[in-house]
Amino acid sequence: MSDVPQLGPAPQRVTVGTELVRRLVAEQFPRWADLPVRPVDKGGWDNWTFHLGSGMSVRLPSAAEYALAVEKEHRWLPELASRLPLPIPVPLAQGKPGAGYPYPWSIYSWIEGESASAERIADPVRFALDLAEFLSALRRVDPTGGPRPGKHNWFRGGTLRTFAGLAERTLATLDGHVDVELAREIWKDALDAPWDGVPTWLHGDVARGNLLLGNGKLAAVIDFGTCGAGDPSCDLAIAWTLLTAEGRRAFRDRLSVDRATWARGRGWALWKMLDTRARTLGGTDDEATYARRALGEIFDEYRSEGRR
Repeated sequence: MSDVPQLGPAPQRVTVGTELVRRLVAEQFPRWADLPVRPVDKGGWDNWTFHLGSGMSVRLPSAAEYALAVEKEHRWLPELASRLPLPIPVPLAQGKPGAGYPYPWSIYSWIEGESASAERIADPVRFALDLAEFLSALRRVDPTGGPRPGKHNWFRGGTLRTFAGLAERTLATLDGHVDVELAREIWKDALDAPWDGVPTWLHGDVARGNLLLGNGKLAAVIDFGTCGAGDPSCDLAIAWTLLTAEGRRAFRDRLSVDRATWARGRGWALWKMLDTRARTLGGTDDEATYARRALGEIFDEYRSEGRR
């Protein structure tokens, strides 16, 4: 499930239904043709996702931009999976365009779990430490040959300056709804924070929908469509969008995050939540509440540092 703001107009999505998935599987993977197909609840935006039998899933990119991740995932996820302390999706087969569907697609092993939320997490500090351990292991994987920031991952791992124009337009939209002056100060602090230029592996969209729980504990990390090699500070955004204040401190300490990297991570969280807030103006649903809470966490922490 993606939590990634995007550059430019929204991609032109194609609609995929159960019958189309059945046809694609039957034509290209007849050994699985008799397995039942049903949609996954809350399957995300970037991909249409379906259960295939009881142990697999079918993921079909919803637009050409999202299809750029398919080859990357098949190339790298098996290699990453063997080096990480928690389960991640493992591709089992790669499909081709067909039956009127225009993009490559994938069949994955199914990972059980429920999406993370503050209410479902049994021990917030333990969850934060487990997530930090996962990200630390991901960063230790050799990034040689890994995909650098680009259209395939909406420039995750690159510079926040890529989003400067969009951020300013978003802030103009939110004037009167959030503390725009403080948001601009935090944004500038993030833009000015230097990076040493040493790339590491990054997930790119560490968000509540991509963190699965089992019995209230972190059990798996999914949806690596935005993964790549670059500045890993984008993976820190979760510290403000899901973790508690105590969990955030434990997370930062375990990852040994310096001030500049923390500032860039906070900038990623700010950008994501400003985008969500702008899209939910006037709303009272879960997404609007989520964005308001996260922005409060960002603002409060920045003030507590005495940086204004």
